[in-house]
Amino acid sequence: MSSRADRLQPAVDQAHKRRDEAMQKLAEQQQRVARAEHQLDELKRYRRDYAEGQGDGMSVSALLNRQQFIERIDRAIEQQQLDVQRQQRQLDQVRGHWRDAHAREQALDSVVSNYRELERKAEDRREQSDVDERMQHRRPPGPGR
Repeated sequence: MSSRADRLQPAVDQAHKRRDEAMQKLAEQQQRVARAEHQLDELKRYRRDYAEGQGDGMSVSALLNRQQFIERIDRAIEQQQLDVQRQQRQLDQVRGHWRDAHAREQALDSVVSNYRELERKAEDRREQSDVDERMQHRRPPGPGR
């Protein structure tokens, strides 16, 4: 006859698997956020460096082209900021899934541990009862023995 803890083991194994999968997704999403933030930083640095460049002696059309290019960089920065925000929201969502999976895993582990402890105590009581019963049926030593 299998114990309650043994019957729950497949659920525990599945909870471990789901937690591991959620942790992997969390790590992947954290990397996506980091890449998006790095790209945003690079765009900002490029814009700053380009805007600080010397425009002295440039023709009006060259200055206009330069300004239009800076505006395109600004739009790219805005788009990248939106992407970073979207990646952050997804990270929050994935982190929530991981927390849920982790909580379920811990709850099942706790239940199984409690069942195993109850089973151990019941086994200890049975063993003690067996010892007590053997001691009662044991013959006392007779005189002269």
